[in-house]
Amino acid sequence: MTAVAVIGAGAGGAAAVTELSLGGHEVRWWNRNPATIEPFREHGGVRYEGVLGEGVATPASFATDLGSALAGAELAMVCLPSLAHELVAEALVAAQVSCPVLLNPGHTCGALHVANVFRERGVEPPPLVELSTLTYVARKPDASTVRITGAAGRVWAGCLPGSEEALRLAQEIYPAAVAARDVLASSLANVNLVLHTPGAILSAAWVEATGGDFRFYVDSMTPGVARSIDALDRERLAVAAAYDHALPARTEEMAAIGTAEATAAARGDTQAAIAGGEANRLIKAPDSLDHRYYAEDFGYGLVPMLELARIGGVVVPYASALVEVASALRGEPLAASGLTAERLGIAGLDRGGLLELVRGPA
Repeated sequence: MTAVAVIGAGAGGAAAVTELSLGGHEVRWWNRNPATIEPFREHGGVRYEGVLGEGVATPASFATDLGSALAGAELAMVCLPSLAHELVAEALVAAQVSCPVLLNPGHTCGALHVANVFRERGVEPPPLVELSTLTYVARKPDASTVRITGAAGRVWAGCLPGSEEALRLAQEIYPAAVAARDVLASSLANVNLVLHTPGAILSAAWVEATGGDFRFYVDSMTPGVARSIDALDRERLAVAAAYDHALPARTEEMAAIGTAEATAAARGDTQAAIAGGEANRLIKAPDSLDHRYYAEDFGYGLVPMLELARIGGVVVPYASALVEVASALRGEPLAASGLTAERLGIAGLDRGGLLELVRGPA
């Protein structure tokens, strides 16, 4: 069994603590904000319900600081939104992390971003591996409980050159993780950059009018939204192809994960596949334009995809338009404030240079 330091006490982190603890792994749990993890500590662990059963999962320790969580850990797993990656990377630098780091999920270009944070601070990055999507569909109905409505049947795991040990450990604790050729493939397999962004734009007025009192994956999954998702997905696949990756279509990927209805996905019916996914069926829409579907999935999902498209010589007008509209809705220039080439450490690279960075010398 593996000694894992889980970083993050949101729904994803709580679900990871649950599954890994139930699986016999030694879990040390830490969160930057002690107030978030304190309710779990008071209840002696994570009260969980859903596809993993019901009960209380108890980690080996609730760490008071990151250093104690990392001491003796074989793997550090970050289960946080990509908005938090930079701060967590800085904390890992300060704690002098020496074990491999797993980003669950990596979102879009998470490994490149975290590695660049280390290099900007004059520190060699640890072995890094990222997962294409969070290994759970989970929400917290209260401060000490996680409801897990889905556990991924397949995710892609991409690592940076020299991080093969991190990849091995990721696959050891998550047998559903399939090795991707590089982190461009795992990043562009990120479900949320295509799944969330068209619907977030096209239901924005509904979100503001109702505070998100509707089911995002069902009520707002209209034929027009489904066609918009398909249009964006074609651009994503074109970007992947520019780097020699033939990735599955979005609904096919979701069916493999377990978040889309498989029969509809097989016949290419995006609307029915997404709306029929049991794991996401009851999830409410964002309650405001500050929700992560807006704050994260555009600037930290589509913006890095735009950078990969530019370097790969791919024109992506619909993705660009979505970022522009989201910028107007939120009142901030997301193309400049999101994960730019500079923040990813890939500014000035051409296609060949980027491929060498993520795959090593040919």
